[in-house]
Amino acid sequence: MLLDAASLYFRAFYGVPTSVTSPDGRPVNAVRGFLDMTARLLTTHRPDRLVACWDDDWRPAFRVAALPSYKAHRLAPDGTEEVVPDELTPQVPVLVEVLAAAGVARVGAPGYEADDVIGTLATRARGPVDVVTGDRDLFQLVDDARGVRVLYTARGILDIEVVDEAAVTAKYGIPGRAYADFAVLRGDPSDGLPGVPGIGAKTAAALVTAFGDLAGIREAASRTAVPRPPLTAAVLKRLHAAGAYLDAAPVVVAVAKDIDLPPVDGDLPRRPADADTLAGLAAAHGIESSLRRLGAALGWPADAPA
Repeated sequence: MLLDAASLYFRAFYGVPTSVTSPDGRPVNAVRGFLDMTARLLTTHRPDRLVACWDDDWRPAFRVAALPSYKAHRLAPDGTEEVVPDELTPQVPVLVEVLAAAGVARVGAPGYEADDVIGTLATRARGPVDVVTGDRDLFQLVDDARGVRVLYTARGILDIEVVDEAAVTAKYGIPGRAYADFAVLRGDPSDGLPGVPGIGAKTAAALVTAFGDLAGIREAASRTAVPRPPLTAAVLKRLHAAGAYLDAAPVVVAVAKDIDLPPVDGDLPRRPADADTLAGLAAAHGIESSLRRLGAALGWPADAPA
């Protein structure tokens, strides 16, 4: 089970009220929500390995170089950092400490997003993989033959939607593993991805279905002399006009699957890695009940700190 950590702690922050606080009154809603969601996922899906995948770089330089608009709308006014709610920012280091003390593997890679860590670990895996995220970009990883699916946090932290190839086809009318090319064409405002002007979801799906992938679409557009659906005259004009964008966007959308990561020990911790530290964190932040639930889901002994 690969957790898209930032996606989940943002979901937890907005899904659990900030009135959930530590003994000294600081919000711990994101921490509590993340731990509770993880416990629920472990109990429901019973993975034998778990990795919290981290954004070491939420806006990698190679993606910005390809498409400067990538996530630009999320930048703070100084243009260097992501805008994050003031009440969430101090909770992230707390979550890092809790995961370390609990013994849950947390993995990032310099210059890459959690998506790329997930893509690489999912590609390496020798068995089924559940990717837990609220980011539709990771739909491109679904692979029924290899047992890779997405557990999509559609709303809040309770509503989990299982996404496999059939679900992608049913939702978007495209082949199950064609989501990346579909997203390039349609665009994604949440990531600052403009798409091809004038080509919406329906036309993008028709093009991907007809020609298989973006390369096939562009090749067909280059040699089509007599327009016919889905390559109508208007669509051909739009594709030709968007040539530079179509050259760059796949670099932004495609999840890296071969980044240089050391071997990852994602085995479930059968007891806390640092029981004393975890007990201190539990008391300081008032997260005893969430850690009890996590410990129960992990099969920790009764004397584990909570």
